[in-house]
Amino acid sequence: MAKVKLTKGELKRQRDSLKQYCHFLPTLILKKQQLQMKIIEARQMISEREVVLKQRILDIESWAGLLGESGIDMKPWIIPTKVLVKTINIAGANVPFFDNIVFGKVEYDLYTMPFWVDQAIEELRILITLLAEVAVITQRIKILNRELRITTQRVNLFEKVKIPECRENIRKIGIYLGDQQANAVGISKVVKKKIEVRDLELVAA
Repeated sequence: MAKVKLTKGELKRQRDSLKQYCHFLPTLILKKQQLQMKIIEARQMISEREVVLKQRILDIESWAGLLGESGIDMKPWIIPTKVLVKTINIAGANVPFFDNIVFGKVEYDLYTMPFWVDQAIEELRILITLLAEVAVITQRIKILNRELRITTQRVNLFEKVKIPECRENIRKIGIYLGDQQANAVGISKVVKKKIEVRDLELVAA
């Protein structure tokens, strides 16, 4: 704790600081709670998507052998050309939300391509979309966690350091100024008594 000046000016400064810390602390606590809630929501979303992903992968594995046997390169049809992400402000943090995904146009000869290709493309695109969404949610959680860490540090700083420090400084300054005032009153009484004695001595003379 830094050494504090034992003056009336410093007492006012400490009281103003304490008032400011106590004013902002509830806002920081609310922000912390909002961030925690949004992190929980995002983690729940990932859990739900992962359940769907696992089922999709199992379904695809049942016919994935056809792709190898056919020798068809499906990458141009299932690799997205664009993943659209929007940014939303949550408790002061700008976080990404999955908006949409864009794939290239599918063009092939319907007469030479196996009948199951359309369905395979559709299933694989759904899988890629889920993976893209999970990636965006993961990034969102990362940003929210970083913001939560900073906010928690500020809450702890206010609660455990700044507010107790200000209160202790106010207490110390108050005691010192009280002692000074008591001493001043005592000195004043002594001086007054001496003046009264001197006046009496003058009158008697």
